[in-house]
Amino acid sequence: MGTSSDVPALRRGLAVLRLLASRPGPMSAAAVARELDLPRSTTYHLLSELAEAGFATHLPEERRYGLGVASFELGSAYLRHDPLERLARPLLRRLVDRVERTAHLGVLHGAEALYLLREQPRQPQTLVTDVGVRLPAHLPASGRAMLGHLPAAQVRALLPTAGSFVNRTGRGPGNLPELRRLLSTERRRGWAVEDGHVTAGFASVAAPVFDHGGRPIAAISVTFRHLCAPDDGSGTSAGQECGQTWPELAEEVRRAAVELTTRIGGHAAPGP
Repeated sequence: MGTSSDVPALRRGLAVLRLLASRPGPMSAAAVARELDLPRSTTYHLLSELAEAGFATHLPEERRYGLGVASFELGSAYLRHDPLERLARPLLRRLVDRVERTAHLGVLHGAEALYLLREQPRQPQTLVTDVGVRLPAHLPASGRAMLGHLPAAQVRALLPTAGSFVNRTGRGPGNLPELRRLLSTERRRGWAVEDGHVTAGFASVAAPVFDHGGRPIAAISVTFRHLCAPDDGSGTSAGQECGQTWPELAEEVRRAAVELTTRIGGHAAPGP
């Protein structure tokens, strides 16, 4: 049986794995030691143990280390267990009971928002945002809640041309500059809002869920009936034209997103 003295070594080993997972390619032992402020001898020992267990791979010609097959198998097992949905479902149910509106869990899938879960109130309403539905990520609040915490270059790569900005109802950002301004506002505010961008007569608010690296892994949203005045044609159709941000409802959504972030061992990204 292990002792408490094994815990620091375990933590250092996990830190090495997280560092390798966060980089686009293999790393040298010296770079790992430098990034984690570890002695070189300790770093080599940790990498050797991880490689022996299959969680790291040594590339002798390159003198570098990358993730091993066991890390891939662990990640695949994680996905098979659907932990995100399992952890989120009771939180969504409690959120719906509090606000009496439909709640969703969504993730980014390329340039689209994909809905994984939906919980409905006692008197549900027909919505386009059902489980398995994909929508252009720049339109729903859930998509923008996640886009707002991605690097600018990644957002540009996901939506590279004017043709990327699909329009469903005549509302919503129509190009990259409009989207960037909107994402900046929503990131500072802490939640995203859309009013009639996906379906006329419906609005939604959403807040992001973060992984252990502070990256947006999902979003929780609430959708409800709301009739917005016709767009005035000013080109500012980004959820602000109705003057509605629903801060009390958004705070409930944000609380659920923060709790899910904590449940999966994540932490919020630093503020702007």
